[in-house]
Amino acid sequence: MIYSKSYFSTISTTKLFLYLNRVSIVIGLSAVFFSFSALSATNEQIQAIQKTAQEYILNSIEQPIGGALEAQAANVDSRVFATDCPSGLTASSKSTNSNASNITVLVSCDQEDWRLYVPVRVTRTGPQVSLVSPLSRGQIIAAQDVTISMVDLQRLRRQGFSTINAVIGAKVKKNLRAGEIIEQRDICVVCRNDIVTIKAVKSGMTITTKGVALSDGSHGEQIKVKNSKSNRIIDGKVTDISEVTVIF
Repeated sequence: MIYSKSYFSTISTTKLFLYLNRVSIVIGLSAVFFSFSALSATNEQIQAIQKTAQEYILNSIEQPIGGALEAQAANVDSRVFATDCPSGLTASSKSTNSNASNITVLVSCDQEDWRLYVPVRVTRTGPQVSLVSPLSRGQIIAAQDVTISMVDLQRLRRQGFSTINAVIGAKVKKNLRAGEIIEQRDICVVCRNDIVTIKAVKSGMTITTKGVALSDGSHGEQIKVKNSKSNRIIDGKVTDISEVTVIF
């Protein structure tokens, strides 16, 4: 087969085009990489972003009474774009639910027109009443049976008690192990068929009488009680050991 001179010229031109194209791609990628690296955040800028996110959480969520609130920002990819912010970093979030374990904070620099979402781990520890020794169903809680433990409040599935006085004198509704956190459902501050004091409050005046609890109840719960004098059944709020308050 005989090839013309123009044929070889076409092949050479094609090879040259492919070569130049590859060189252009390499140069382009190098330029992009260099530009990207030049605009990547420094360690100091990343730390400032994390600190801003953490401080926002600490200032936005109420600290537990007698406890502590901790905020830990997640790691920030060093390849993200960020600059020193002359006007200072700002932070915001769509949610500041104190019961959430993780909250996403938007950190931004309005003057430099950039923003970054930063996940923050939230830990709330607080005092909760726990058992020193095991108790059986029906036992009355005494002061020596309980203590205060600092626990992660996010891990509590149900409401507990933060003061020992809130459980002393209450009756245990099920068997409890030593070390357990006492939850409201575990005890009855007022128990069914207990003789209770009914406090009737109206216009600043308080009248007391005796009654019978028709159901179990813990602090703050509404239960039905029967007035021993009138036999009338009323709804009242459990306010203390063997005490129910009715507000008219």
